[in-house]
Amino acid sequence: MDTKKLRQKILDLAIRGKLVPQDPNDEPASVLLERIKAEKERLTKEGKIKKGKKSEKTSDTPHYEQVLPNGWCLSTLGEVFTLQAGKNITAKDIKDTATELNPYKCYGGNGVRGFVASYNREGDFPIIGRQGALCGNINIAKGKFYATEHAVVVERYCDVDLMWAYYTLTTLNLNQYATATAQPGLSVAVINDVYIPIPPQKEQERISQEIEHWFALIEQIEQGKADLQTTIKQTKNRILDLAIHGKLVPQDPNDEPAIELLKRINHGFTPCDNEHSEKLPNKWCYCSFKDVFIDITSKPYQILQSQIKDSGKYPVISQSANFIEGYSDENNVFQHKRACIIFGDHTRNVKYIDFDFIVGADGVKILCPKVNEKWAYYSILYASSHIEKKGYSRHFGQIVQFSMILPPFAEQYRIVKKIEELFSVLDNIKNALEV
Repeated sequence: MDTKKLRQKILDLAIRGKLVPQDPNDEPASVLLERIKAEKERLTKEGKIKKGKKSEKTSDTPHYEQVLPNGWCLSTLGEVFTLQAGKNITAKDIKDTATELNPYKCYGGNGVRGFVASYNREGDFPIIGRQGALCGNINIAKGKFYATEHAVVVERYCDVDLMWAYYTLTTLNLNQYATATAQPGLSVAVINDVYIPIPPQKEQERISQEIEHWFALIEQIEQGKADLQTTIKQTKNRILDLAIHGKLVPQDPNDEPAIELLKRINHGFTPCDNEHSEKLPNKWCYCSFKDVFIDITSKPYQILQSQIKDSGKYPVISQSANFIEGYSDENNVFQHKRACIIFGDHTRNVKYIDFDFIVGADGVKILCPKVNEKWAYYSILYASSHIEKKGYSRHFGQIVQFSMILPPFAEQYRIVKKIEELFSVLDNIKNALEV
């Protein structure tokens, strides 16, 4: 379930008068607008608000149907509300956390910037961000707060419903009216002329209540999805833990001992001294990283970031979370004879690669297994999750020192088969959540 699209659909229905039924007993929105007009004229005469500038142009109305629901009417933001930018404040006066000396939220172009010592507005207001890449974003400010010059405070009149105003402003995609400059910005004069459909006041309240009802259900779904995804991740980790310690599939007494395998693939093999370590399953043994992996330098296969394209002959593999970073037509290709394992030195990301590729950046470690490739992949995946996290520092030195546990060659195949069987079930559940 795409909950983002579901939210958008609910808001679309709301702004078109299709989320809740109309009530013929409701006061028409046209009457509400007349009361708002009278209220604004009174406040202007009293000097409490400035007289709004008369619009010189008419905005188009591409988002709305020609026929509005019964009791609704079409108006502009400037007619329904008063939009006013806040006041400038220096960055040094804005603190990261709230304190006794700086208790008030400070709203800027992208929402809350921090906390300040004084406030310039008090009440409950929608806030429009008017500066920056995210200009047009909508927030709600309540109580005492400070609005900077990059935040537009939306003043309501005649008890226009707060949450209806917030949700309606959210649907307008005000970012589309921003100036196309290095630092996009919204002009209050421009957004004053943006049209919105106005429902009767009572219907506004019913709409906002219905939206919040649906959004609460969606949040429950999202939390359930997040909880289940966390459970899936934890289950996969547990499966790997059982696999690495010989508890996922039964041992076969007819299997060749792992130490015999190591002797064949490593001339002059010397067993690791792990007498104080946990007891291993029958015919398993400890070994070093170099006993089961060949570390191939990635330097000859690396290309520059500028050489990575959206399409090309060969896929580019980096240490990022993206399985394929891009494509390239360069000739420095790593040609696989057997599958290899990619370990991100900085990121700890692990990838199983069984095709020709080009290395996308520094930090890519190419590991060629001497044993079952998939077993080697799951071993490194397990090791990566059990080494110390050092941010963007290098981690390969820890992987090299990680004590490897090796099962017999035949058991490696049985373990891999079981892992992939179980992982497939979990992946199907995860994919079902994303539909």
